This record gives sequence, C-alpha cells and structure tokens, in this order.
Amino acid sequence: MRSRHHRLRSLGTVAALAVLGGTVGLSSAGAAVVSPLPVGPGQTFVGQVNGVTIGAVVKVGCSGVVTPTSVGHPLAGQHVSVQLVSGTTPASATVGYTGSSANGDVVSFGNAYSTAPVTEVKAYGLAVEIPQTINLPCNGPGTVAFVPAPTSHTAQTALVDVTFVSVGVNPGG
Repeated sequence: MRSRHHRLRSLGTVAALAVLGGTVGLSSAGAAVVSPLPVGPGQTFVGQVNGVTIGAVVKVGCSGVVTPTSVGHPLAGQHVSVQLVSGTTPASATVGYTGSSANGDVVSFGNAYSTAPVTEVKAYGLAVEIPQTINLPCNGPGTVAFVPAPTSHTAQTALVDVTFVSVGVNPGG
C-alpha cells in the first residue's frame, strides 16, 4: 500500500511541476512580446526612417508644379524608430549614444519648414509615425536627427540621411 501511495504522490508532483513549468514559460513569452526594451542611459543606437538607417526615403504629398522651394506633408504610414546597436554597424551609419541620462530620443527633421510637433521614441524597435502636420521639402536630400533626451555632456545624436520624394500630381513639371 505504501508503494502505491508513494507512486501517486510522485506522479502528482511531476504533473504539478509540468503545469508550473508551462505556466512560467507562457508568462515569460507573453512578457517579452508586450514589453519593448526601453531606451536608457549608456546605450549605443542608430536611428531608422521607414525601417532603414541608410538610403531612407520620405514620401511627401505635393501637388502642382514642384519647384526647389515646394513643400508638402509626409504621407501616412511612415515612421521613425531607434535600434539598439549590438555588434558592428555599416560604416556610413551615424551612431548615437544615449549618454548618462537619456530615457528617449527626440526626432527632429532638419529641413522642416514648420514647427514640428515633438516626436519622441521611448523604446527600441517601436515605430512612431511621422507627424503629417509638418511641412517638408517635396524633393531632395535632408537629415533626420535622433537626439538623446534628456541630454547630457556624453550624449551623441544619431543622424539618418533621407531623400524627400514627391508623390503628388505634377502637371507640366
């Protein structure tokens, strides 16, 4: 009788451990999906525009004849993000450093022709939409800056060179 009771108790322990192990495994997997890695001090990163660090294109809605001074609004569905650097980066990428106090990166469009609303990225791999309310050049080169915030004397801005491309109607031009 003792042997049978001992076997049942052992089977119960094994079953409880299996259920607990499965629950812990699910909890860990679920937490990883829900929580992106936050930007923090002492981290090296690169900026991305529409998912790329080099050769980025920003599509701008422009109508009419496009001249060198024409401006328009960025199209919907475009985004900026930051990626934590682990390993090497392409030689032409401008790498940033969060410095001693940053918990995010403020994104600035260097040739915006209007005051841009603050766009801040607080986590790595999190896509933040480019505001459609800013005025950008309809075509040509530009730069997007990813500035560590709050800044410190050890912080370094990451830059992404972009090409603005008009996708609007261009009659006669």
